[in-house]
Amino acid sequence: MLWEEEVPLMREGYHKELMRKAYGEAANGKKVFPPREMVFNSMRLTTFDSLRVVILGQDPYFNEHPGLGPEAHGLCFSVRQGIPIPPSLRNIFTEINNSIYNGENRCCVTDLTRWAGQGVLLLNASLTVIAKSPNSHANIGWQKLTDNIVETIAKKKEHIVFMLWGAFAQKKKGTIDQEKHLILQTSHPSPLSAHKGFLGSGVFVKCNRYLVEHGYNPIDW
Repeated sequence: MLWEEEVPLMREGYHKELMRKAYGEAANGKKVFPPREMVFNSMRLTTFDSLRVVILGQDPYFNEHPGLGPEAHGLCFSVRQGIPIPPSLRNIFTEINNSIYNGENRCCVTDLTRWAGQGVLLLNASLTVIAKSPNSHANIGWQKLTDNIVETIAKKKEHIVFMLWGAFAQKKKGTIDQEKHLILQTSHPSPLSAHKGFLGSGVFVKCNRYLVEHGYNPIDW
């Protein structure tokens, strides 16, 4: 099932309106990330029917690397292979390697497309950002859309694992029925807060345990 058929605001075309704004008037003549064709990668790669896990980020990476291109490619926390690994993603891999692989460096592919293909929705609250300007598109309407996406998932699906890392993501908690779904909340994996709860939390182990208990395949992190 296509997301446009499931999410009320997408059925109304609100996402198309936001695209026009993000790459038009809200761009202020500056470069916008991710590239236009990658903005909805998270929903293109994870269908509504295949969805099992939601990981919420804040907004896309706002940097680019000469000869390599922008970090952002439409999946929260992810960067294409070959681009230097961002600190938050490095901490995510540390937690996976320590909790699942006994400290072995097994999880190291920075392009998280392989997670998306297993039903992990890697959704940022804002889907675009102006280059070198974090949170620059936080107030143009994206969060209205992504709130509606989370609400739709929580209402129409069952036994979804919501990863809420940090205070920003945890604001979504009120729209999720904890009788139907599992919420795994910790501190954010950024270097400033990873040691305050994220590292050592076992969220990836807990996620897979819940999925198996409800008849789904575990995620190959």
